[in-house]
Order: sequence, then C-alpha cells, then structure tokens
Amino acid sequence: MKDRTQMREPTALTTDILLPALQQAVDALVIFDEHDRIVFYNDAAEALWGLPRDDIMGRDVTCLIPLCMRHEGERPAMGDVTGDALPVREVAFTRPDGEHVCGELTLSRVRLGGRGQTYHVAVVKNMTEEMRRTGILSLQAEVIHALTRDMALDDVGHLICRKVESFLPGSAAALMFVDGEHARWQVIATPSLPPRIRDALRNTAPTPADRDMLATTPSHAGRLAWDNCRSICRSLGLHTCYATPVHGPDRQMVGIFAVYLRDDSRFGAWPQRLVGACAPFCALALERQATRAQIRQLARHDTLTGLLNRTALHQVLTDMIAQAANSHFAVFMIDINRFRDINDTLGYAVADRCLVEIAQRLRMTAPEGCTISRSGGDEFVVVAPECTGDQVPALARTLLAAVGQQFHIDHNRLTLTASMGISTFPRNGPDSESLLGHADTAMRLARRDRRGGFRMAGGARDHMAQDRLVLGAALRDSLAHGLLHLHYQPQVRTGTLELSGVEALARWHHPRLGDIFPTRFIAVAEETGQVEAIGHWALAEACRQMARWDHAGVHVPAIAVNLSAMHFRNRGLPATIAALLEAHGLTPARLTVEITESVMMECCTDTMDVLHAIRKLGCGLSMDDFGTGYSSLSRLTQLPLTEIKMDRSFITNLEHDPNERAVATAVIEIGRRLGMTVVTEGVETLRQCALLEELGCDVMQGYLFGEALTASAMARWVRHGGATAARRMVPPPGHAPDRGAN
Repeated sequence: MKDRTQMREPTALTTDILLPALQQAVDALVIFDEHDRIVFYNDAAEALWGLPRDDIMGRDVTCLIPLCMRHEGERPAMGDVTGDALPVREVAFTRPDGEHVCGELTLSRVRLGGRGQTYHVAVVKNMTEEMRRTGILSLQAEVIHALTRDMALDDVGHLICRKVESFLPGSAAALMFVDGEHARWQVIATPSLPPRIRDALRNTAPTPADRDMLATTPSHAGRLAWDNCRSICRSLGLHTCYATPVHGPDRQMVGIFAVYLRDDSRFGAWPQRLVGACAPFCALALERQATRAQIRQLARHDTLTGLLNRTALHQVLTDMIAQAANSHFAVFMIDINRFRDINDTLGYAVADRCLVEIAQRLRMTAPEGCTISRSGGDEFVVVAPECTGDQVPALARTLLAAVGQQFHIDHNRLTLTASMGISTFPRNGPDSESLLGHADTAMRLARRDRRGGFRMAGGARDHMAQDRLVLGAALRDSLAHGLLHLHYQPQVRTGTLELSGVEALARWHHPRLGDIFPTRFIAVAEETGQVEAIGHWALAEACRQMARWDHAGVHVPAIAVNLSAMHFRNRGLPATIAALLEAHGLTPARLTVEITESVMMECCTDTMDVLHAIRKLGCGLSMDDFGTGYSSLSRLTQLPLTEIKMDRSFITNLEHDPNERAVATAVIEIGRRLGMTVVTEGVETLRQCALLEELGCDVMQGYLFGEALTASAMARWVRHGGATAARRMVPPPGHAPDRGAN
C-alpha cells in the first residue's frame, strides 16, 4: 500500500486538501520538476505574471523566473538537503500588459514520492506597491530634509528628478515653474533630458487660459509639457510624456512636473501615479522659493509702489560706484510739496493712490536704465546713468513736469508740485551716503527757496549742511567707540581760592577731522538728535571720574555737568542720576546739574517735575550763562536753583566799564537775595579777581586759575596746591594791579 502511494506522485499533488490550499495561497506559487517543467501554477501566480495557466503548465520555468536569477544561463543551484532554500532575492519583470512588477523570490527544494523525485518551489511575494510606497516615502523624507537644510530650489528639483528616474529606468524628468519676472517656464532637469527639449520648453510661456485650464483640468499639464516639443522628443527617442500641474496654496498653478519615457509599455499606470505623488513635493519646494522671493521683495522694495526702497537704493549706488571707472551718473531726489495736506483733507487711501500714480509716472518718464526708488513717505529718487552736462537739468524738468500733471482720483482733481535736489558722481561724493546726503541737502534748499523747482548740489550752503551731515555721522561713531573725553576746569572760592568744584567739559578729537570745538559739535548733536546721548555719557563719565579721584586720594568737592533742555523732558532722568551716584558711592551734594536759560523758556509740567525731583535727591541745580538769553526774574524764582553762573561777557571790561560793573553787581545781589551761589565765568586777570571779591561773588572760574584739564592733569593741579599759588598775586581791593602781571 505504501509503495503504491509513493508511485502516485501526481495524486499526492492533486489531493482534495493540498491542491485547493496551494491554489488559494496569497503569494504566487510555482512548482517545477527537476527538468524545470512547471507542474503547478496557482491563481496568485497567474495574477502576478498576467499569463493564463493553460499557457504555462508544462513549460520551462525560465519563461517566468527572470534571467537575473540564473547563473550563466543555468537553473539556480539547489542545496543537497531536502528543504534547503536560497536566500530571499529581489526580482523585477514586466508583464505582457506592460506593468512593471517587483517582488521577493524564495526558492526551495522538496522531494516527493518513494523514488525521491525532486521538485522546486518558487514563492514570489508581490512587493510592487510596497516598494513604490516606500520609494515615495523615501523621496518625501529626502525632499523635506533638503528643505530643512536650506537647499536651493535647483538642487531640490534635481533631487526629485533623479529619484523619479531611478524608479522609471530610461526616463527623463523635469520640473517646470513659472518665472514671475519673465512669465516663462524655468526648467530644472537632470542631464537625462536632452538640451534641445529643455530649450524648447524654456521658449514657451503659459497663457492665462492655460493657467485657468490647469486649475480645472489637470490633464492639460500633459499637453503643455508635450505639445510644444513633441516632434523633438520623438526624434530623440522619447515617445510618451506624463505630467501633472503643481499648485500653490491658493490652488493657482505654479508649475508642472513631467516625465518623458522612451517606452511606457513596461510601467502601466505607475508613471502617472508617480508623477502625481511628486506634485506635493514640488509644490513644497516652489512654495519655499516663492516665500524667499517675497521676503527678498519685501526687503528690497516698497510695498505700496513696488519701487526699490532706500536700503536697496544704497546697494544699487554702491554697485554703480564700484563699476563706474570713468562713468558718470546723476541722483535726482524728489520731494512732493505739501503732501500732508492730501492726507489730512482727502485721507490716506487717496494719498496712497497718488503715490502709486507718481511712481508709475516716474517709471514711464525716466529713461531706460534708470533706477527708481521710494526712499521715504513722499520722497522719490531717480538714478540716471551716464547723465551729464545739459542732460541733468533737462531730465530734472521732465521729471518735475510728469509729477506736476493733474491727477484724477475719486472725482478729485489734484495738482501737485515737487522740489528736487540733484547730486552727481563723482563730483558730489565717493559713496552712496555722500551722494544721497548732497541730493537731500540740495532738495531742502530748493524747497525753501522756490517750491516746484530743482537745485544742484555744490553751493556754499550745501557744503555747510553737508559738513553737519558728515560731522553728525562722525560724532555718532565717536560716541559709540569712546572717542569723546571730559576735561575739567577748576572753580575756586573767592577770597580763599580753595577748590570749590570742577565743571566737566566735553572734548572731541577725531582721528581724521582733528580737534572739534564744543560749540560746533554740540550744535551738531542737537541737530542730529544725539545731544541726549552725549548728556547721559557725560553724567556717567563724570561720576566715574569722581570715584577714581576719591580712590586716589584726590579731593574734588563737587562736579558740574551741563545738560540740554531735552534731558529735562525725560521723567526718567532723576532715577538715572540716583543710580549713577549709588553705583559710584557719591553723595548727591557732590553733583551739580547745569541747565541753560532755554529750559526756562520750555518750562512745562514735566520739566518742572524733573527739576524738583533732581533737587529733592540733594543734587545742585545751576543756571548756566545767566543773563545772556531769555532770563525772567519771575520764572527764576519758580525754579529750584542752588546756583547761577554769570556769563563771561559781563566781566570782559569789568575794570573799565561802569555799566558792566553795574550789571555784575546786580546779578550778584540777585543771587545773594535768592539764597543762591553766584559763580562767575571767564576770570582771566588779577584785577577781575579782585573786583569780583570786592563785589561779593562766591565762586570764580577762568584761565586765571586753570584751563580745562584732563583728569590726570586735574589731579596734579589739586596735589600741587591749585589756585592758592595765585593768591600772592591778587592785589587787595582798591589797588591797581601790576600791568606786567596781566
């Protein structure tokens, strides 16, 4: 019985239990004998290979197993032990219907029957979909990683194209996107796409109708990518194109991703699926590119008019200067006169439309090659290359005439005028700052002299303004780099000549400009908005120096620091002073804050509160240059002053002019009656010193006792007795001094 069963091998394969089970297996199952003839072929195998069972049974297995699995054209070697299997191998083949299939093949050997007949079992797991999904996921991960590494759009596009071409052997992929500036296709592709096809695509431009069609009919992408270069593609062996539109966040078409194939019969529907799967990755890359472009646009352009902004204008001028060699160009700065009236009367919407219209007129009027910028609210700049001689005023008149044409906005008829300043390269400066500064100065002069006209840079007043501009920039830089210093002029008590205190005076030596007089740079500081910063620096430096002198055993009773009217509008000033005094271990009485008479003129609630708060700290308050400005005795009584300083102009001829002596007497008497210390500046002669002592002045300051000294020189002055050495030279009141001593 046993022997008969072993002789009936086919029966063993066709039992009612085994055969249905193998037939319904999920994976493709092929069994072939030792002569490589197929003896079993299940339903899954029929679906995998796409070949009917009747055409396969009894045929050589090589019609199924790919040649890549054979060694030198022979059947794969099998193990000698029953059940031995070769390792799992990846296989790929093309079905008769052109579908490309990927799978995992496991090949093993079994023996059946009493005679030990050998059969080989091939199990193929269809991995096509899984491998495709894995490939797409891998591409997605690579694209996202590339984007996070800030990779350029071209590199990301090449990455996508190379990956897709590896999925579809013999293909050429391309990413096409619309260049916003030229409205033509820009093409990113690997070398697999022939240059002739790339050029043909670049020379086409999508129409608005194409964009609308792509929004509703994705298949239109294929026609755009194929129709314009079909003949070239076919002549180069590419016979099919699969394409899909790439949409932006607003569903607008921003590009097309296309794949060109030499033979599409191998892949079935896979190319179109793959192209569709790549569209989101391409959209990500293009969206980031658009975001970058928008950021660059915002960084370089005015959002209202689309013109270059001031930062971009500086770069343009810098580039033009670097490339200038022997060339010339002109800078026209245009300011719209009384533009604020439009804002106030017609509203900002109408004003904005006016600015847009002005920008458009300048675009239409300026010669080709000009750079146009909106560098301020109602300020425009036109840079005209190779504009010299008579061309400059001619272009100025043309631009002003364009701006002056009547506007029709929302039933409003408006006529505007503009003032223009013009600078030229290289005459008005070697850099963009100088050129724009000269043009701005000339424009302001044109606006002041005759609204609606223009002015060339280069006049005497221009140079004065330019001097302030250059000096202001240098002052800002010097303040930032610690190039300003304090000098200290001693103040002595009348009679004893003991040191009463010092006045801190700012000094500035610039490496290129040399020594700058305080009257000059303080005026510039006020005009350029830096005087407050200088005042805070002077306060901090004065307190720091007092602490250093104390540490060195040099006794300076008090220090006076002059502040401008602007400081006293800042309610935080008393807290700043208190913090400085505490930080350096100084009592408030050792600091005197000097104010000018302009503070009296601007005396508002905030200023009065700040002055009282400083006095409440215990600091002194001194009225500097009393009597030279807008002094008012009624206001003087309202200020919490501890000291008034009589200006040097009142004692210049004190010895000879009875009127000056009368004024000096009056000021000293006012101070005495108000309980204030009177300090007289500009004391230079022994006779002046004697007369001031006779009049009852409290403190004197001037070259007779010491000029403004550096901190170290001031320390030596104190150690060596200071002004007491001059005591012997001061004649008693009523005696004429020795003229040789003056």
